[in-house]
Amino acid sequence: MSKPFLYFICSVAAMGGLLFGYDWVVIGGAKPFYEQFFGIADSPSLQGLAMTTANIGCLFGAITAGGLADRWGRKPLLICAAILFTVSAIATGAFNDFVLFNIARFIGGVGIGVASALSPMYIAEVSPAHIRGRLVSLNQMTIVLGILGAQVVNMFIGSEVTMEWGSQWGWRWMFWAETIPAALFLFMAFFIPESPVFLSLRKQQKTVAHEKVSLSSYKKLMVLGLVIAVFQQWCGTNVIFNYAQEIFTMAGFSVDGMFINIVITGIANVLFTIVAIYTIEKWGRRSLMLIGAGGLGMIYLILGTCYFMEVKGVMMVVLVVMAISCYAMTLGPVTWVLLSEIFPSKIRGVAMAICTFALWSGCCTLTYTFPIMNANLGSYGSFWTYSVICVFAFLYLYRHCPETKGKELE
Repeated sequence: MSKPFLYFICSVAAMGGLLFGYDWVVIGGAKPFYEQFFGIADSPSLQGLAMTTANIGCLFGAITAGGLADRWGRKPLLICAAILFTVSAIATGAFNDFVLFNIARFIGGVGIGVASALSPMYIAEVSPAHIRGRLVSLNQMTIVLGILGAQVVNMFIGSEVTMEWGSQWGWRWMFWAETIPAALFLFMAFFIPESPVFLSLRKQQKTVAHEKVSLSSYKKLMVLGLVIAVFQQWCGTNVIFNYAQEIFTMAGFSVDGMFINIVITGIANVLFTIVAIYTIEKWGRRSLMLIGAGGLGMIYLILGTCYFMEVKGVMMVVLVVMAISCYAMTLGPVTWVLLSEIFPSKIRGVAMAICTFALWSGCCTLTYTFPIMNANLGSYGSFWTYSVICVFAFLYLYRHCPETKGKELE
């Protein structure tokens, strides 16, 4: 396989990450507008439902992706994910009924779950060992570009319109903007080849039933994969994306200032993901995971202390950007690289699906518990809690996380 073609097919597969990032974050900017439109601004339970419907879809998509990918192949599942993204982008902005809106968000969530499991796995299976980490990290790069794209769209639409226009049309255009990359992903996915690992497994007549039984022989690997997956969410960084409005408002910023700061964090996310791409083959996966856990533990300790002391302004933005940067060059991309590398081929599809399901379960619990923690413990207590989680994760990873740099998948 030529190098240009390799980069092409990896870039196409990574477009699942782009849509994953956009679809996951766009709802944060649309939130004040669609809540006004659907009349749920005073209903915390319905607000929470709207924010978590896509996450529930992620769980469904992730847990079904592995078995279907082992039965049908990686390419057909990537095409299915592209179709789901396209349908969701159009339907979410078109519906005037809150129930139908949530169904559309669920469909998009299924697409996220499938893409988040399949895109890094496909890239790992077509990549040579010496650049596999860099190419799998490309998937994380497209995720953060999707996040940044959603943040920029939200800023331009959200900060320039009246609430009346925004509640009628603004939130719709935030979702509709996803249609262009979704349709492009759908078109280009037909031009990539099937994963050679899947073709080899099919030739050897491996069955999904056999794969599931085989998992019992890899208990330690499964535990490691589950810890890595859940920790990527429970480290707390993603609450900054999901609840950026509340976090920056509590730090003393107005609505316009909040949108600008959100874009700043998005830019930092992209820049330090580039750093990860260039360091992952030099520093290794294990080192970056330890740097991420230890670094975030210290940053959250300081951030929580600043909230406790009621520090406002630029200092808080700096700390948030430091947290995003640390996450972007470590836990964000390296988690996906490790999950795509640590399992042998005969269980990779199912194991990756289970770990991705665990990751999105962690995301759901993180998203759900932050408002509760924030109300009962305060912002300082929430970030101190995330700091403690990072310390425990550092100790576990120091003892159990292997180095997979430069090793063949088997």
